[in-house]
Amino acid sequence: MKITLLISLLMVMLVCPVSAQQPKNENPILDQMTGNWVLQGTISGHETTHDVESTWVLGREYIRLHEVSRERNAQGQPAYEAIVFIGWDKSSNDYTCLWLDSTGAGGISPQAIAHGKRTGDEIAFLFDGNFHTTFVYNKTSDTWQWLMDNDDGGKLSPFARVKLTRK
Repeated sequence: MKITLLISLLMVMLVCPVSAQQPKNENPILDQMTGNWVLQGTISGHETTHDVESTWVLGREYIRLHEVSRERNAQGQPAYEAIVFIGWDKSSNDYTCLWLDSTGAGGISPQAIAHGKRTGDEIAFLFDGNFHTTFVYNKTSDTWQWLMDNDDGGKLSPFARVKLTRK
């Protein structure tokens, strides 16, 4: 009897730490976003290359993207830099995005926050009712595309077409 109790206690002790270490927020498509990337493509009509580092943060509640352009401004600083947080609500299957960047917004404005839905391997966000950002994952090549469009009265015009490949 004591041996059975001892074995049971040991089993519980072995299982408990493992279950405590399980990811809090499991989302396979966001898991595919983590890592180090090279972003290349066209933004606002200009060819560009940026480095992007993406990782889970805050107990796996959010993906944090840190995007830094390789181009430099007159002061030698990156011409563009952004920190982006993407979260997912499992119960509603909704995504939220907070996009903070060096374009001089002067604080967190409604234009920096978007809500989105996932369809297949795409997450489509709408910022402030007139800026569309869609993240598209390609399983075969393990790459991402970011498609960004301005909405002018229901007519979409491309702002950015970039592709992220792993470093």
